[in-house]
Amino acid sequence: MSRDWDERARKNALHYIASWQNEWDLKSFLASGEEDIARLVVPILERCGLVLAGKRMLELGCGVGRMTHSFARRFEQVYAFDISREMLARARQIRSGETNILWLLGNGADLACIASDSMDFVFSYLVLQHLPEEALALQYIREMLRVLRPGCPFLFQFNGGFVPTMNWRGRLAWGIVDALSRRAASAMGLDPAAAGKSWRGASIAASAIIECVRASGSDVREISGANTPMAWCCGAKLQ
Repeated sequence: MSRDWDERARKNALHYIASWQNEWDLKSFLASGEEDIARLVVPILERCGLVLAGKRMLELGCGVGRMTHSFARRFEQVYAFDISREMLARARQIRSGETNILWLLGNGADLACIASDSMDFVFSYLVLQHLPEEALALQYIREMLRVLRPGCPFLFQFNGGFVPTMNWRGRLAWGIVDALSRRAASAMGLDPAAAGKSWRGASIAASAIIECVRASGSDVREISGANTPMAWCCGAKLQ
């Protein structure tokens, strides 16, 4: 996963983070992060009644900081994780003057460097959907909940869609590419950086998400977009 995302960062970091647009200018890219926070995150935090002053949060899969910098304007400290050194290097260059963001290289398995019950909010968007196995995504959810303080909220997005989004020819082509190599993708006129299970990761049923969250001592308050690729889960860790 680290190798794949390093390659994507070198090729076109902004596109592979926000792939709905092929070419971004940095100003628009960061503005899209602020828009997503205002649209997706702020209403959840307001409903949870979390006062942000003096609080710290963890962002799993920060990339080059599309949303991180906006979080840093709201929270006292942001712990920003990514498994790509290249993404983190670009993130540091974009806003080198910010002192309340801690850019952290993840190990692809857990959040072992973060103490349990130490974060006031945990968040992840467009990240779990790329993980190649359901077990790994669930492990990261357990880790996010482990580091969350009791009574504090969480919000994360996952791929809950099991209905194919491509016709049989598309599924066959990408199946061949995934089984062979990125060279095969290039030969077939496909994007080699989108080959492999670190791009089109595992789908997860909402029931498995709910079971994982509850087993981790937390409460699910809302599942939205269940059975779609853009599913969300929010809730809070139990006191």
